[in-house]
Amino acid sequence: MAKDSALNGKLVVLMGGSGFIGNYVAQALLERGARLRIASRNPEKAFKLKPLANLGQMQFARCDATDRASVERCIEGADAVVNLVGSFEGNLRSLMGEAPGWMAEAAKEAGAMSFVHVSAIAAEPDEDTSNEYASAKCLGEKRVLEAFPEATILRPSILFGKDDNFLNMFAGLISTLPVLPVFGPDKKLQLVYVDDVAEAVARSLEDPAQFGGKTFELGGPEEVTMLEINERIAEAQRRKRTFLPMPDALSATFAALPGTPMSRDQWNLLAQGNTVSGEHPGFDKFGIEPKPVGLFLDKWMTRYRKHGRFAERLSA
Repeated sequence: MAKDSALNGKLVVLMGGSGFIGNYVAQALLERGARLRIASRNPEKAFKLKPLANLGQMQFARCDATDRASVERCIEGADAVVNLVGSFEGNLRSLMGEAPGWMAEAAKEAGAMSFVHVSAIAAEPDEDTSNEYASAKCLGEKRVLEAFPEATILRPSILFGKDDNFLNMFAGLISTLPVLPVFGPDKKLQLVYVDDVAEAVARSLEDPAQFGGKTFELGGPEEVTMLEINERIAEAQRRKRTFLPMPDALSATFAALPGTPMSRDQWNLLAQGNTVSGEHPGFDKFGIEPKPVGLFLDKWMTRYRKHGRFAERLSA
């Protein structure tokens, strides 16, 4: 694949590349022969990728996305740039609103052939301050397109993967607690496999003529409710659990409390649901068939079972 890819030998900068999705995007690009510069506040988190790269194929840069000079230094000389920076903490307007624009400007200045901005289905008009996260994401898209009109905007739904912070958070709770509350039990989600999103990023970079200047919504192949997700995790763990659906008013109050695992912004996003709107093209334009969570859940939940991989033999 590397010899045939337009990315072979090209320098791709992954802004925020040491995070969950960055690991998968890096692997997709390394397979295509790209040279990577992983820029992050904590680039050492991506050192585990070193064995996957050839000599001289990967380098690391410490970067503060809220420092424009730092952003520009990391993007200098890039052939392509991917922005993966995202957070629910800190100055979100600066981190996910203004900083992407700096990245896009730096990429244009460097003569980059393509720019991919990973946003979120949650993006809302930046005048709407009801949700700081969604507002910042929307502003980031706007700033990117102002500076780099040929950029590709990807809006994935909630990502899942073997090492994610979503399925594994619920899996940990379900493995230890016999009774669990479920917030937003009827809210629909369209969970999307992180590997599929990483592939869409790589294909966007390879063919900016086809995918540039467009926005794509990337959702999984099925809609499931929060209650269904919990029930399916428990079933995959071979555990019987009691789930208590919580009313929205109580969920909102819980999210407003300090120290809880769900922030106010996260609750607001969940309350809206997390599914594609249908207003933008999706995976089909990339020739990608998204994989359902059920394809992996039984295998991934093995480590949460009472006797792990020996559970089946012991129960028999």
